[in-house]
Amino acid sequence: MWGGFAVVAVLSTVVTACAPTEDNSLVVPPPTATEQNDTVALLRDAAEQQNICYGWELEQGDGDVVSAGSNLGVGISVVDHPQCPRWLRVAATVDYTPQSSEVEDFARVVVEGSPEFISDLFELETSLSRFGLDGAAFLEEPGWAVTRAAVSLPLLVVERGVASPEPVVTSAPVAAPSPLPAAGSDLWRERSGWLIGATGMVLIAVLLVVVGLIQRRRQRDEAAVTARRGKGRGSTGPVKRA
Repeated sequence: MWGGFAVVAVLSTVVTACAPTEDNSLVVPPPTATEQNDTVALLRDAAEQQNICYGWELEQGDGDVVSAGSNLGVGISVVDHPQCPRWLRVAATVDYTPQSSEVEDFARVVVEGSPEFISDLFELETSLSRFGLDGAAFLEEPGWAVTRAAVSLPLLVVERGVASPEPVVTSAPVAAPSPLPAAGSDLWRERSGWLIGATGMVLIAVLLVVVGLIQRRRQRDEAAVTARRGKGRGSTGPVKRA
């Protein structure tokens, strides 16, 4: 009799050990440490260029936060943060149900942001699917998907024209950059204005000289004609009277 009880106890232990733990299968896996650190670095660069804070948050169906982070660091939220007056983040909720349940696994992904982005949130959410970040991706690899969606936000923001891809200048440079040196010492390139002006003045002077010489020659010709006429009148003799 006792031997029978012992056999049943051993078999129960073996079956329990071999059976999969249903509780572990319902846990939403967070992104790896490498994925989180790489995401923070990329979001930090985007925040410096666009002056917008970016972040992510991954929750389980029961409301427990599995992972969160932003350009400020792992575990730091951008919501209501004093350093982030303008912010956007991907908020995902993944709910795994037991195999015995008739309810299917569920994934909900939204983009949240500060008030100035209200009109852009829906378009940003729908655009994530173009990167393969749909509900199926979040169910399969929620940690990878939420960090990938976070680093996709800066690209989508630029695409919608909400922000510029160029770095935002927050302060004036200390000193103005010095002008580039001239490519060569060509006289015409360095003093082209002066040479053009001088050439114009020379042409005008030559023209005035030519005009003066022509007028002087005309005056001489007229003086010569007048002199000849005067001589002709002086050589005529007195008229004889009858």
